[in-house]
Amino acid sequence: MSDTRSGFVTFVGRPNVGKSTLTNALVGEKVAITSDKPQTTRRAIRGIVNRPGGQLVVVDTPGIHRPRTLLGQRLNDLVEQVLGDVDVIAFCAPATEKVGPGDRRIAESLSGYPRAKKIALVTKTDAATREQITERLIEVDALREDWAAVIPLSAVTRDQLDVLSDELLALMPEGPALYPDDVATDESLEDRIAEIIREAALDGVRDELPHSIAVTIEDVAPREDSDLTDVFANIVVERDSQKAIIIGHKGSRLASVGARARKGIEPLVGGRVYLSLHVRVAKEWQRDPKQLGRLGF
Repeated sequence: MSDTRSGFVTFVGRPNVGKSTLTNALVGEKVAITSDKPQTTRRAIRGIVNRPGGQLVVVDTPGIHRPRTLLGQRLNDLVEQVLGDVDVIAFCAPATEKVGPGDRRIAESLSGYPRAKKIALVTKTDAATREQITERLIEVDALREDWAAVIPLSAVTRDQLDVLSDELLALMPEGPALYPDDVATDESLEDRIAEIIREAALDGVRDELPHSIAVTIEDVAPREDSDLTDVFANIVVERDSQKAIIIGHKGSRLASVGARARKGIEPLVGGRVYLSLHVRVAKEWQRDPKQLGRLGF
């Protein structure tokens, strides 16, 4: 009889309710990129949380939304697939905003996944008043009758994160750890580097651009006779006008994207990085099945 528990949990909710921030806070290091632009997450990223009583594998999915492109549809399909496989689904609603039709639709849709246990989280409590938190807990509690728990928390101040971890672990099936205890994510180094570059490129761009940005890695290699690691990557956009925005006046914007990305990549490779970025145009790639396949979707 095993006394440890392990299993998979995913956070669902409207875009931008703080799912990636919560994933990173639980894992204790950055495995999912965060941005104030909705729909930042594009893959099911797994973060691994080791606790004395077992292991939680957090699957960070794209936000559920009404798809307008083939990429949007594929992201929704990915969410569907993940929700069908996890042990616990944690529904997130921010304490700072009233529960609306989008929240209700997502909460109702969870009935389609009878296998998973469900809990509700009121996020961003650090930014809300006590009255707002109370109001939100009542609204969220009323969304479903089968919540195993309703927990208010803040990923930023780490308030109640331990309560969440313990609650999640208690809901997991008994069994040994699924990953070695020194692993924080099952994402490859290339994937993590691509995401860091995309996060840097997303910073400060206008609203229409984020969905059009993808990143591909050509090569990551330690340089001979040096402590440098060379990283060659492409930032892919859909139109020439977007290419101009990313590059900026005399290349200034691309240089700052590179500097920001390098700061994030160096801890991953454990040393200094030479980062070479090229901006490529792939016309309307979000709508083109061949291009999507090439870009890994």
